[in-house]
Amino acid sequence: MSILDDRIKEIREQHEELLKQKNVRIEAGNGIFWRYRYPVLTGAHTPLEWRYDFDPVANPFFMERIGINAAFNAGAIKFNGKYVLAVRVEGNDRKSFFAIAESPNGIDNFHFWDYPVTMPETDDPDINVYDMRLTLHEDGWIYGIFCTERRDPGATEGDLSSAVAAAGVARTHDLKTWERLPDIISMSQQRNVVLHPEFVDGRYALYTRPQEGFIDAGRGGGIGWALVDDITHAEIKSETIINFRYYHTIKEMKNGEGPHPIRTPHGWLHLAHGVRGCAAGLRYVLYLYMTDLKQPDRVIAEPAGYFMAPEGEERTGDVSNVLFSNGWIADDDGTVFIYYASSDTRMHVAVSSVTRLTDYCLNTKPDGLRSAASVETIRQLIKKNSESKK
Repeated sequence: MSILDDRIKEIREQHEELLKQKNVRIEAGNGIFWRYRYPVLTGAHTPLEWRYDFDPVANPFFMERIGINAAFNAGAIKFNGKYVLAVRVEGNDRKSFFAIAESPNGIDNFHFWDYPVTMPETDDPDINVYDMRLTLHEDGWIYGIFCTERRDPGATEGDLSSAVAAAGVARTHDLKTWERLPDIISMSQQRNVVLHPEFVDGRYALYTRPQEGFIDAGRGGGIGWALVDDITHAEIKSETIINFRYYHTIKEMKNGEGPHPIRTPHGWLHLAHGVRGCAAGLRYVLYLYMTDLKQPDRVIAEPAGYFMAPEGEERTGDVSNVLFSNGWIADDDGTVFIYYASSDTRMHVAVSSVTRLTDYCLNTKPDGLRSAASVETIRQLIKKNSESKK
């Protein structure tokens, strides 16, 4: 066996070992959810055939020809009995694309499909696409709504960082062949748009996040609600903010819907992200809220503070101090698999249940928006616990 063959064998064995690694639940926890020790996907999980040229003549040193930087911000769906993620894969060239990975149990043994997604372009080609939310809609299609980014046409000469964002739309039945629909028309930039899984008053319902700029939410912002007549030519003519930003909270700078909400007996369960500024930069955390079953645009509960925040190695990566989720799966038995990315680098899973998450939402105090209110909430709990001991 040649030195080249030895190198190929070693790399293949390391890759197989990574893919087969069993995940381990981290015990104790907070009673709301359980983290798992290892990321479910990283850039290293991508197939070797995507990265290496196996032709010994063309690649005699078996170099990695196409570098993969990260795998993160994945949409999620249960498909053909498998736990499937539509992953944002980012190359060393900084371009993101979508790729499908599946697992038999939802917590480990994720394998990418042979080819990344070929996403059709519109007449105005995307420069970058990312953060797809997957929704199996009651109309029978699986929709992927994602951010499409292009250079700002109004940028001054030499300004190569100004961008504009829009919500791209595609649909599929098999997650392999995608029909690209026109981008959603909006009066503002949109980077986090999520399709509600059911018709509302016979119309398609969208959770939006209007922004005045590519990064800044501007004077308004928050999670919006909009109804459109035709998803194949979707236009947001009117939107109402249903989940607001507040000063000195986890979402003072901006917030956005994560995956589409889960229907529960008590209301729609929502997972979202909130952003605040701190000395280390922007800090992204996850939070939950619930809306009414019959009126999905009416908030009925929102616990104070964050549901999940970056811990340990989750705090480091390409964009540090960030948790982001745009995918979760609720099984028929009520188990909920929460897929979240840390620091724009890797994918993780946390596991809970519809019952636990509903209890957390309905029985956790909301944010009183003042230090004194927080203290009073703690005092009430202490008093209740003290009285229960008598």
